[in-house]
Amino acid sequence: MIQENTPTIKTARLVLRKFTLDDLQAYYLIMSDKKTNVYLPWFAVASIEDAMCHLHKNYLNFYGKPSAYRYAICLKEDNIPIGYCGLSGEENNDIGYGLRSGFWHRGIAAEAVQALLDRVKKAGYPFITATHDINNPRSGEVIKKIGMSYRYSYIEQWQPKNIPVTFRMYQLNFDGNNEFTYMDYWNKHSTHFIEEIDF
Repeated sequence: MIQENTPTIKTARLVLRKFTLDDLQAYYLIMSDKKTNVYLPWFAVASIEDAMCHLHKNYLNFYGKPSAYRYAICLKEDNIPIGYCGLSGEENNDIGYGLRSGFWHRGIAAEAVQALLDRVKKAGYPFITATHDINNPRSGEVIKKIGMSYRYSYIEQWQPKNIPVTFRMYQLNFDGNNEFTYMDYWNKHSTHFIEEIDF
């Protein structure tokens, strides 16, 4: 597997790059957006200090790993972060993303995540997963748009919000082993099932 530390990626409209401390104000706008964060495990941040802690924990400290793919999503026109996408860095190879609500419904998330997918496939990752809250179907549309397929659903007590959430798990295999399904979410959570829905 190729080990890369968040190499910059460019698409038709976007630049995906590392977050830096200079991005703190833009990151605060993302993480304090209540619409953006309603379906995520954390609460919207209440202060620039909270945003700073979150930025260090989830991005700046993460970049010390030999293989890291966590990005600021920026428009080419100004290179200012309006969202984020990235790979978990764990065995689930989970892809996550978020976008300030003022930039929704323009195909930006799908464009960014597709570029991320192409990069991790090239790096030799055998598969990726992604999950979404069933109450957030637009996130599911992004997942399906990049070619991921539904595998199963499970209920998790989401922390720190401490609420039960039903997640749908999607997967895309790059190694040709299309029979393989990552089962850790299924095994970890006692309430799990396969929905009989046309996905």
